[in-house]
Amino acid sequence: MHGFQYQSSLLRTVAGELEIALSRIFDQPVKIAGAGRTDAGVHAVGQVISFTAQRPSPIENLAFALNGCLSPDVSVRSAEAVADGFSARFHALERRYTYIILNRRERSATLRRFAHHAYRPLDLDVLRRAARDFSGTHDFLSFCGVLPDDGNTERTVFGVEIEEEPPMLRLRFRARSFLHRMVRVMTGTLLEIAAGRKAPDAIPDILAARDRRAAGATAPAHGLFFTGARYADFDSNATDRVF
Repeated sequence: MHGFQYQSSLLRTVAGELEIALSRIFDQPVKIAGAGRTDAGVHAVGQVISFTAQRPSPIENLAFALNGCLSPDVSVRSAEAVADGFSARFHALERRYTYIILNRRERSATLRRFAHHAYRPLDLDVLRRAARDFSGTHDFLSFCGVLPDDGNTERTVFGVEIEEEPPMLRLRFRARSFLHRMVRVMTGTLLEIAAGRKAPDAIPDILAARDRRAAGATAPAHGLFFTGARYADFDSNATDRVF
């Protein structure tokens, strides 16, 4: 897969696969909106999409019908009708990502597609203290890959939580929205701090620099999971589905 967002008919993307399946079921062209745009290699277990179709279809059978049309690497858990005008993208109040890290000297053959191997010892107390500096409203230009169309790099992070289950670490990120590769750059920077390669109190200075070169390396895509989006009356949180 080449990420979530539709790119061209020559590249397989999650949105492209879903639009092909929906267009077949409803016998009309269908375009979708997604809660989170994930890069190639990033996983999603709590994605939400919305679309409009003119032809009726039994909503209770839609998830089953879609799974019958989709390839094994895309699956649908449930479907329901919503109010006209609802957008999975624009109506999300909070988005959540989880980054999985295997922190031990030996790598794992079975986890290689789903966790980033950090072989250096990590100071978890330093990691937690540094993660707290991300909370609040800041200009995250230093943590941005490609600038958004409107040029606005200010975002509000609700929290970054660290969960430890040796040798696994889970970094959980919550915000209204994120910039391109923002979570992966935040993760890479935190890992450098926890490994002693950057100062424990480096985050405020990196934010103030407004320069991508001030932050750490971009963590690999395969450790990142989009785990859900929260709406006024619905939450797709699927954190429990991430090992």
